[in-house]
Amino acid sequence: MHLEMYKVSLIVPVYNVEKYLKRCLDSLVTQTLQGIEVIVVNDGTPDNSQQIIDEYVDKYTFVKSYIKENGGLSDARNYGLSKATGEYIAFVDSDDFVEPVMYSSMYYKAKENDYDIVVCDFEEIYDDYVKKGTSRIVKDLKSKEQVKKHMCDVYPSVWNKIYKRELFCSSLKFKTGVWFEDVEWFYRLLPHINSIGVISEPFYKYVQRSGSISRSNDLRIFHYIDNWNGIVDFYKEKKFYNEYYYELEYSYVRYLYATFIKASLKMDWKYYNEAVRRACENVEKVFPDYRRNHYFYKTGKGIYLLLFNKVIAYIYYFLKSGR
Repeated sequence: MHLEMYKVSLIVPVYNVEKYLKRCLDSLVTQTLQGIEVIVVNDGTPDNSQQIIDEYVDKYTFVKSYIKENGGLSDARNYGLSKATGEYIAFVDSDDFVEPVMYSSMYYKAKENDYDIVVCDFEEIYDDYVKKGTSRIVKDLKSKEQVKKHMCDVYPSVWNKIYKRELFCSSLKFKTGVWFEDVEWFYRLLPHINSIGVISEPFYKYVQRSGSISRSNDLRIFHYIDNWNGIVDFYKEKKFYNEYYYELEYSYVRYLYATFIKASLKMDWKYYNEAVRRACENVEKVFPDYRRNHYFYKTGKGIYLLLFNKVIAYIYYFLKSGR
């Protein structure tokens, strides 16, 4: 029996998105790239999304539908990976959508120099405005050393990239049951990447809707800390720790003192105070000598991280909250 080899497998987890799903799937089935497969994973959704999925399966032979018990976004992505056959893998969140030329542009860019991954820019789509987002990589990275140097500032979302399928192995599945799984997964993937191709076009449309993880006050925000401690353990276990020490140290401090603290501003004072306490406690425990790291002295953000302390965090909270 002949099995068709696809150029790109697009993995689309679905849960409670019937309002957005048609726009997402329309943007995928109209891609200019011939030879894609769209793997739609119904993660036990209670709404009518499966009826919409069935319409596309009936109409397009390259749209594949799978239904599983609810296990969360990471579990759905892992399930999709087990079904993917493409040369490259891509992930699309089912409330987002993409430009028609996204995967043709990225696939042929990947083939141009046999890149392990290709990244593009994106747009954050709000109800009343659009905000440009960037991959933070301005030129192609053609060596492992160049990739390593960009570890400190790369945008770690999974959805504005395509990946060689052979990058995926049992130790590089998405961690289930956590928030911010993109960051956790991507930083475990980075030591395996030897090259990155760059397209500075906002092909991906990242829809910001109320109730989504990126705009929620849920206390699972503390997964930021647990995830980063797990990343450090992974680098030690896989013998990457010494090679990537300075990049890992900078990234750890940046995420806890900048990204995590900024996200924590949405919480009440009691929980924000706990977030600051835990961030400072973990940084001092895991990387107590981070002020010696040369990466902190290269940018304004690095200087901010060097100066960060509880007093600055508290001033930041009251200025932002207006309390």
